[in-house]
Amino acid sequence: MLAVQLAALAEDPPGVGEALELVTAFDDALAHGLGRLGEQGAQAVTALAGAVAATPLGDRTGEAAGKIAAGSVAGEHLTALAGARAALFGSAHDALLARLDEALGRARAPWAEPVSGAAPADNLLAGCRSWLHELAITGWRGVGHDLVAASDQTVEALLAEPAMRRLAVLLDGLAEELRASSPVATMARLPARRWADLWTRALLLSQPGWLGGPEQGTPVSGRLLILGADVHEHGTVVQVQVHGILEPAGGGEPRLVRTAASATKVDTIAGPAVWSLLQGHPVLMGALAGQRALDLTDMPLLGSGDLVWHDDRAVTGEPADPFATARVLLAGALAPATPPLDRHPARIAEPVLVEGYTTVKGDGEITLKLDGGTLAITTDRLPSCGPLTPQLVAASTACVGLLRWDGGRWLLQPLGVQATVKRQPVAAHNGDWAQGPTDPKVVKSLARSGDAVAVLRERAGRLLRR
Repeated sequence: MLAVQLAALAEDPPGVGEALELVTAFDDALAHGLGRLGEQGAQAVTALAGAVAATPLGDRTGEAAGKIAAGSVAGEHLTALAGARAALFGSAHDALLARLDEALGRARAPWAEPVSGAAPADNLLAGCRSWLHELAITGWRGVGHDLVAASDQTVEALLAEPAMRRLAVLLDGLAEELRASSPVATMARLPARRWADLWTRALLLSQPGWLGGPEQGTPVSGRLLILGADVHEHGTVVQVQVHGILEPAGGGEPRLVRTAASATKVDTIAGPAVWSLLQGHPVLMGALAGQRALDLTDMPLLGSGDLVWHDDRAVTGEPADPFATARVLLAGALAPATPPLDRHPARIAEPVLVEGYTTVKGDGEITLKLDGGTLAITTDRLPSCGPLTPQLVAASTACVGLLRWDGGRWLLQPLGVQATVKRQPVAAHNGDWAQGPTDPKVVKSLARSGDAVAVLRERAGRLLRR
């Protein structure tokens, strides 16, 4: 499916590298603090403003850069720079995604501004902005426990408001990372890009009028054919993001969609045991494990292509092999638009089918070779809760996966592979163990170690009964 288009991805679109260099320089200035810029930091801020000078952001960003370089830092100046940083990432994202769509021959829906509920009151948003401003003025290198603790009251108030939950979780996550790293000045290496991304997103979301109520999705009905599952696991949370193709009821163009199921956890729950936390979605998990289609009725669909999952609005259908689905429908499926604030190269994750390739192992990674082109396969995203292994990926000849752009190059993240092992055809997918592992060795290992989820629930029950 990806056969002759690999050559089109060999070089990045013009200007992407330069835009990211400007962002890197600004992030370095942010790490040292915008309240005490040196000559190099002032040049970075001025260059960032210069990159958007010809856009509607030009006047405000130019004024902000001048003021900050002169040592005068106000909230509106930081907002303007955050907007310019987001705009540069957005332009890089759009150029890369357009190049990918062209290589795949993929059509993409235009973005339509969604209808949302009433915007929350500004007093809580003001507290959020105040803390973010202090972070920018101080810089990551100056962050200590006192500055992190200053966010606690704001986060607590935001979490109490359902309309602000998105911003609250983002702010809480940034604060927890800073708390775990404090005092930051002692760190040998900073995650400057990540923290600047979180700071930028939080500052823009906290602007008056930006953060409306929950988006009102459009109810859709039809058949959902699953392509694969991308598992995101953290010490305290797990999320399974399911990618698929929706065939609308009554006909219409197939659409690329995704949905997700999440659960909180503790770090002792890992590997195949995490699936036990998601059994509140038996229909979705059953379809993943059994490779079956799902018949949806009035499932809310957001403009981003995300289905707001309701298990009671889905019914298990007939068997549907992900590779057959990809071969028949993926090329003609309409891709969703990207929401404005999600326009970032790191957010690109496009489902593709690649087959008929060979693999080469070297320098700690697996490289796919096809019709004279090459593509790196990333195995560090393979989840520990599924049957996919680097060895199986290296033996594969067909892959349903996500194309990502990371570290200045395109990477293929496998969701499922077909391979030949001991002269026998084998297929494995991340979601195969959604209702429990099927590998006898893994089942035996879990039986010896016990069910961590059941043990923790029993202990929690005893504590509550006391």
